[in-house]
Amino acid sequence: MHPIGLKEHNMIETAILPAPILPGSTPAVSKFERERTAFRRLLPTLMKDYRDKYVAIHEEKVVGSGDNLLDVADAAYSKFGYQPIYVNLVTDELKPIVRMPSSRIISTW
Repeated sequence: MHPIGLKEHNMIETAILPAPILPGSTPAVSKFERERTAFRRLLPTLMKDYRDKYVAIHEEKVVGSGDNLLDVADAAYSKFGYQPIYVNLVTDELKPIVRMPSSRIISTW
């Protein structure tokens, strides 16, 4: 008889580990996170031109601004399509991050 019984031999657990981060590589950053980081980086400049206005950030640039969050977001989505675009109020007091999924039209044909 084999020293390890059949039952014990089949009960070996497998651990699934995340892929290693190799030296010189950086983990992937989401587009939303890149746009949020750009907003924070641009904030000193934004304060001069857009204080107390909402701005839309796409490809790390201001692509729209206005007084109403939904109007600014709607205009940006209309122009660039449904993709992550960061919209926030330019102010001294940063608010907590809220992700708002866009509505999707589902056809029932």
